[in-house]
Amino acid sequence: MSHGYTNNFALIVVLFILLIIIGASYLY
Repeated sequence: MSHGYTNNFALIVVLFILLIIIGASYLY
């Protein structure tokens, strides 16, 4: 495994969580 892949995966997860939080704030 390369560290770059792990870093990119973590970045995508963080962005996905932020998207869920923003979406939840709009829904509620």
